Amino acid sequence: MSGEKLSELGTLIEHITKALVDFPDQVEVREVEGEQTTVIELKVAKSDIGKMIGKQGRTARSVRTILTGASTKLRKRTVLEIIE
Repeated sequence: MSGEKLSELGTLIEHITKALVDFPDQVEVREVEGEQTTVIELKVAKSDIGKMIGKQGRTARSVRTILTGASTKLRKRTVLEIIE
C-alpha cells in the first residue's frame, strides 16, 4: 500500500484478497477515480494470481459480484482489475 486512503470498496477488496492469498503482505490495492466509474486495481504476488482468478475465473467473478453489490448500495459504478 502506498499510503493513499482507500474507499470502503477498496478496503473491502483488500480484506477479501488478503484472506484468499498465501502472501497477504504483497497485496496492493489502488483506486483510479474516473468521471463515472472507479477502477480498483488489484496486484498480488505472482504465485497468488491463480488463486485470485480461480478455476475458470470463478473466484475473480465472485469477488466482482460482491464489489458490484456493495457499489450498487453506495450508488457508484466500480470495476475490479487484477493486474499481473
